[in-house]
Amino acid sequence: MRSIGTRLTFWYALSATITMAILFLAGYQLLESRLIKGLDQLNEAEFRQLEVRLGPDYKRLNSQQMDDRIRETSESGAVLFYIAIDEPRTDVRFRSRNLHGREIPDIKGQRAYSAAMPGLGELRVDEFLLPPFDVTIATSALSVRDGMREYLKVSAYLLAAMLVASLGIGLGLSRLLLRPIRAIRETARRIGSDNLSERIPVADIEDELTDLAKLLNRMFDRLESAFDQIRRFSQEASHELKTPLSLIRLHAEQMLGDGDLPPAHAEALLVQIEELARLNQIIDEMLFLSRAEAKAIPLDLQPRDPARFLETFAQDAQALAEHGGRRFAWSHKGKILVPFEDKWVRQVLLNVLTNALNVSPQGGLVELTSRATPSVWRVSVEDEGPGLNPDQRSRIFERFVRFAPAGAGDRGSGLGLTISKSIIELHGGRIRAEPATGGRGLRIVFEIPVPAPLGLAA
Repeated sequence: MRSIGTRLTFWYALSATITMAILFLAGYQLLESRLIKGLDQLNEAEFRQLEVRLGPDYKRLNSQQMDDRIRETSESGAVLFYIAIDEPRTDVRFRSRNLHGREIPDIKGQRAYSAAMPGLGELRVDEFLLPPFDVTIATSALSVRDGMREYLKVSAYLLAAMLVASLGIGLGLSRLLLRPIRAIRETARRIGSDNLSERIPVADIEDELTDLAKLLNRMFDRLESAFDQIRRFSQEASHELKTPLSLIRLHAEQMLGDGDLPPAHAEALLVQIEELARLNQIIDEMLFLSRAEAKAIPLDLQPRDPARFLETFAQDAQALAEHGGRRFAWSHKGKILVPFEDKWVRQVLLNVLTNALNVSPQGGLVELTSRATPSVWRVSVEDEGPGLNPDQRSRIFERFVRFAPAGAGDRGSGLGLTISKSIIELHGGRIRAEPATGGRGLRIVFEIPVPAPLGLAA
């Protein structure tokens, strides 16, 4: 049960049902005790009636006289009571006719007890002293047992009803109690780098949830302040770095333009200018990554035809491949419109294509394969280079990671695939590296989801 509301409902229903079951068990014991006590009182009342019927001279009665005096009483109570009178020394004894000559069970040392008697079932037996006689009166306990069985049956029905009712009540209470938490969750979900000013609504009631909301709002205040500081630092740092770099490059170009430098110095200045340009590129790429990771880059996700987009891109890709002495081929299947922003996806394809061309041998083929389905647009770029091992493939999208072979002439920053990964993730997609066909070379695959059928491309 991952939901707190579900757990609260379950535990509330369980505790309420168990509590009611315990109360029913206690009630069972109390009711049974009171009913048994009632049978004991009936037996005692019957004994008092017998005592009156026998009269004050009961000690001088023989068995026949005793039978005559109490027969009327025993006959009137034959439906309820079983009576036995014994006097061991004189062998005087009386048995009510409903016993049919059977003996009432006797438990030594007890004056009131329950016992089972064949043919009569469970009896409640009470023994009384009427010196010199021992009087035993018993009554059937079947009515008590029937009543207790009905009690258990009703209790079971009530427990089932209680379980259902407590589930409903627990669900309602959990929804009511967790409403502030849901408000906190929804607000926290909406708060992002582009929406740091929103805060959790705080109720007037002072409780733990209100304290939590206030604590989170204070944390969001600190986060907003930190994000603003980082954003300002990034913008100011990039500006402050680019200005001196531009001046250094300008002076280097002026020195080259004068033509008075020795060839070795001129070559060093050329290398310096190239490194300055590369440093400017790294600064731009780092700024882009910071904005992308903060979800601060707006996207214009319009439904577009991948086939037309790839036709335009293929022209530039063909020119790049021919310039480096490689071959390029592409194919596309599917007539589904896909929501994407063409300039950013073009940047991804250029980054991936440039890497593929750099690692492919002279005359090698770089192949782009595209397929659009109603649920996803899948694009793969495959080269004929040396490929990468599994560990390298898992790290290829990390910052500043480069696996270009020696002599490939790659002067990149090591951020191209990292930027590509950020762009694809901004589109809600994913990108991965896997072995090329035949196990040699590398295939970069990215997928952009299609949220809903957008219709066939024109």
